[in-house]
Amino acid sequence: MSTHKAVYDDGAIRCDDQGLTIRRYYPWGAKRIRYASIQDVETLPLTGLSRARKWRIWGSGDFIHWWNLDPSRPKKNTALVIHVGRRVYPTITPDDPAAVTRILTEMTK
Repeated sequence: MSTHKAVYDDGAIRCDDQGLTIRRYYPWGAKRIRYASIQDVETLPLTGLSRARKWRIWGSGDFIHWWNLDPSRPKKNTALVIHVGRRVYPTITPDDPAAVTRILTEMTK
């Protein structure tokens, strides 16, 4: 558990004053990404042709996006793709994607 002050926390995604924590990213725990490592944040709609992606509960189906465990993902319509300069992009579905996008944009300026 981080001792940094949380700016956003929905149980699966946590933004604090130092970085982003993606809970249930690995089978053994969370992934921590410092804001300085985030190059870009892309919004990915889980509708239309991408609708099938909302059923990706955990892992990767395309070897490009890695999804943390989120059993409520089928009820969500927006994912965020976090670009960190690697081939595989952490991809998350926060409860409030607009708030997380705003925080990540502000913190990575």
